[in-house]
Amino acid sequence: MTVGPRLADDIVIRERIPTDDKAIRRLNDDAFGGTYESQLVADLRTEGLSAIELVSVDGTDVIGHILMSTLDVRVGDKCLCSLALAPMSVQPGRQGQGIGSALVREALRRVRQQGWQAVIVVGHPGYYPRFGFSAALARPLASPFSGDAFMALELTTGALKGGAGRVVYPTAFG
Repeated sequence: MTVGPRLADDIVIRERIPTDDKAIRRLNDDAFGGTYESQLVADLRTEGLSAIELVSVDGTDVIGHILMSTLDVRVGDKCLCSLALAPMSVQPGRQGQGIGSALVREALRRVRQQGWQAVIVVGHPGYYPRFGFSAALARPLASPFSGDAFMALELTTGALKGGAGRVVYPTAFG
């Protein structure tokens, strides 16, 4: 298991292990006020699509979680090695402390190292642009999602250029 950066004395980011799963489910249900995201996580794992899954842990408590899963993205005649960032959650009482930002940065650091070309997110348009995500970059991509919450990040310069494109989400996304 690879351990990422420390946020404070007892807070670390590390890879998810199976014994974290119950806490991750509860965390997502609490953070999003429902079960869609925790079911999404379970379905993506079952379909074998999870590429990066990290937790932020304070002592022994899981206080943050991020999942990046493989995603079918095509631009022109090329198929890109792409990921979907979904979901990312932080324990409601711990939000605003930099935990989510640290999870996103660490996940993006790892996907860059692994050679992925692009990441797509449907998320808060006031939050994700700080990491380089852009709604303008995603606009040429046909998708079930649109608007300012549908954003893309190129990890390989020019990966999303070259004509009309499309994003096909796996069935786990509903």
